[in-house]
Amino acid sequence: MNNNNYDFLANGGEMGKLTRTKDWSNTAVGPVESWPQSLRTTLGILLNSKFPMFLFWGPDHICFYNDAYRPSLGNNGKHPSILGEKGADYWSEIWDFIKPLIDQVLQKGEATWHEDQLLPIYRNGKMEDVYWTFSYSPVNDENGKTNGVLVICNETTKQVITRKKLEESERRFRNTVKQLPLGICILKGADLIVEMANATYLHIIDREENAILNKPIFDSVPETRETTYPILKNVFETGEPYYADEFAVTLNRYNKQELAYFNLVFYPVKEDNNIAGVTVVAYEVTEEVKTRYLLAEREKAFRGIVMDSPIAMAIFRGNDLTIEMANKSMMHNIWQKEEKDCIGIPLLKVFPELENQKYPELLHDILASGKTIRENEAIAYVDIKGKLKKFYLDYEYTPLYEKNEKVTGIMCTVNDVTSKVKSRKKVETAEARARLAAEIAEIAMWDLNLKTKELIYSDTILDIFGFEKDKKIVHQDIRSRILPEDEHIVLDAFAEALKTGIYKYEARILKLDNSIAWIKVHGKIFFDENKEPSKMLGTVMDFTAEKESQQVLMKSEKKFRLLADSMPQLIWTSDTLGNLNYFNQTIYNYSGLSKEEIEKNGWLQIVHPEDREENVKLWMESVKTGNDFLFIHRFKRYDGEYRWQLSRAIAQLDEFGKVQMWVGTSTDIEEQKNFTNQLEDQIIQRTTQLELKNRDLVNMNIELQSFAYISSHDLQEPLRKIQTFASRLTDLDEQNMSASAKTYLSRIEFSAKKMQNLIQDLLTYSRANSADRVFTLVKIDEIAEEVISDFSDRIEEKNAIVEYHDLGEAILIQFQFRQLLHNLVENALKFSLPGVAPKVTISVTKVDGKLFPNAEFKDKMYHHLQVKDNGIGFELIYKEKIFEVFQRLNTESEYKGTGIGLAIVKKIVENHKGFITVSSEKGKGSTFNIYFPDLSEINI
Repeated sequence: MNNNNYDFLANGGEMGKLTRTKDWSNTAVGPVESWPQSLRTTLGILLNSKFPMFLFWGPDHICFYNDAYRPSLGNNGKHPSILGEKGADYWSEIWDFIKPLIDQVLQKGEATWHEDQLLPIYRNGKMEDVYWTFSYSPVNDENGKTNGVLVICNETTKQVITRKKLEESERRFRNTVKQLPLGICILKGADLIVEMANATYLHIIDREENAILNKPIFDSVPETRETTYPILKNVFETGEPYYADEFAVTLNRYNKQELAYFNLVFYPVKEDNNIAGVTVVAYEVTEEVKTRYLLAEREKAFRGIVMDSPIAMAIFRGNDLTIEMANKSMMHNIWQKEEKDCIGIPLLKVFPELENQKYPELLHDILASGKTIRENEAIAYVDIKGKLKKFYLDYEYTPLYEKNEKVTGIMCTVNDVTSKVKSRKKVETAEARARLAAEIAEIAMWDLNLKTKELIYSDTILDIFGFEKDKKIVHQDIRSRILPEDEHIVLDAFAEALKTGIYKYEARILKLDNSIAWIKVHGKIFFDENKEPSKMLGTVMDFTAEKESQQVLMKSEKKFRLLADSMPQLIWTSDTLGNLNYFNQTIYNYSGLSKEEIEKNGWLQIVHPEDREENVKLWMESVKTGNDFLFIHRFKRYDGEYRWQLSRAIAQLDEFGKVQMWVGTSTDIEEQKNFTNQLEDQIIQRTTQLELKNRDLVNMNIELQSFAYISSHDLQEPLRKIQTFASRLTDLDEQNMSASAKTYLSRIEFSAKKMQNLIQDLLTYSRANSADRVFTLVKIDEIAEEVISDFSDRIEEKNAIVEYHDLGEAILIQFQFRQLLHNLVENALKFSLPGVAPKVTISVTKVDGKLFPNAEFKDKMYHHLQVKDNGIGFELIYKEKIFEVFQRLNTESEYKGTGIGLAIVKKIVENHKGFITVSSEKGKGSTFNIYFPDLSEINI
């Protein structure tokens, strides 16, 4: 074949070469020499083009393509076999789609265009989804007839798949955003139109999606405009993001207005380098902020407790162990220094003597490792007034962590046990001496290994149990001698020793000579590092003779008590300290009291109140000196009558003249005691005076009742008429009445109302003084609920919150206590800060009366009622003045009232045998603390 015939096939890369070398004589297009010029021209363009091209030629749609198209056929597919073949044979998988397109071009000469068209083809050994952007153009011969279809195409599979992935990613992103626990809202345009808001954001603002979508954001949450619009506007205009932690904003949600806190991000949304909107990301931290504030308050309270704690405590911060805090016990008892010489100064500068001791290395190890270290009876040398003093300390060093879990400080708790250690060492010395004394006193010593049962003992133990001197005994030999009836005593003693460490019992043994003896065992159990019992040390002694003497004494005492119970006199006994420990039956019969009642409330309840002080004084003098006790006083009989008694007690001495106990008697001398005429006259005179005072009290009570009636009826009735007629006068001639007349009528009505309120408050105060005080068991929660219901309108008007929880029960004067709580809640709502929703917290706890110097019943529990508000507060110099009648700290034009409310509260508290205190700070609220005794333990 002549090369000149192949000029149009020159170059063309791989496909040019394949086209040149193929034997075309056996194909539908015939040999190259017969190809028309239009085919030659088209192939010359196609093979040398860098743009993917494919050619269908002739009625059989013979296939041609160039190097740029070649990659789209892949490997192990149509290439290179498709070259010069019929299209229908090789494009069977898409022929149904492309055949009509080819026909359209061949028959009508019309070109076609398709973009990103999915046409799956066979390549790379399998069917693959392939996307194409292509056009089918007619190729005409020299006569203008269309003989071929030129396919100019570009495979867009990667772009389409990438776009679909992006679309899917965006869809997933939007779905993810909608489910995020972060509140996310996308605002578009300068008007901040809501384009998207996820469920968390809708929950935060308490709105439905259809209520805010495609609307300006501040149409939905207008209450936030003032605080957030300037910031959003700046982000939109400047493109600078805004970040804020604990951003405070007021929201109207869930039927109330509340101050909420958020961690916020306002981020610009950019399209084509232009700012198109703002993305709002909000994470609500309201509870965390409130909790932190609460924790801060609790930390403040905790620090106060720590500072007053009897346990020495201190906090060190940083690598130089700066002393951040030290309480009074640490400062004065351990360090013996002033605060100015310690706080804010590194530990080793305050105590340079510690430098060469173990403590610096130990403390730095805690900072590095976070370990808690405890040590008992550690030795420390501290410079006290220029002299090193040796201390024994029980201490604990606990690491303090920041939020990042990094140790930044150490809490040090110290207990000075120097005195205890020195005392113990003295005891140990004494014990060594005691062991020597025990041997002399024939007390046996023993040491038992609880794991191996190995027993070490002194020879005295052989004598006690009757074993032979040269016999080697084991633990079981000892246990086998315990009488079976007393075996439980030993087992119980061991069980108790596992709890307390002390092992002791008294039991009987059967000696080898079959005689029975009593033994007394004392021991101590020791534990290993795993807190398992490891060994016991102790003593055993034979106290058979002593036990028999005790039994004889018990029999004698039983006879004494039997004899005493049959005597008509009151007989009693006491120990050497003066504690009465026995009363004969005659005392119970005489007083009408049971043994339990006397044990609970003491024997002095029998003695007349006027005689008690002198009785105790003389009795304790006798106990102290050993002299006989002799006293004439009055005892209360079972019928309530006090009768005169002659009481005498004599100390019982042992053979050495030492007091062992006291035996006393009391004899009724009522009939023998004669009163002088002068004393009788005095009694008559005092009785007459008492009757006159009682009559005056009756008259005063009648006057008080009369005042109460006048206040409740006679004084209020004219006021009601004044109010009624003033109101009618206004209604009758309102049109013709001058402005001055209207003003005067308004003042009349106001003054009458004020007078009525004053009378009602005075009446309430009077009733608090004089009303019957009927105490009943009351559920305080129910009273609180009633009071809150009274103020429901005002609470709703001010968006107030009144909180209480589990206030419990107490014995109270119910209607007075309701008045007390009513007045306190009313004050909290009335004296609220402008623009701040009132919050009132009511709580009740129990406290020990010993904690309060002004408590009347120091040995009883007290109810602590606390009513706390966030109102205007006051300066503490007025804390006593506010409980006085008619005392006001604010003008009447500011806050309405008569100034009697808190005086009523104080009177009600006094009626309950309690007391009231208040703490406050101007502008930061007030806390009223009311303490009243648990009357279930007191006979009021």
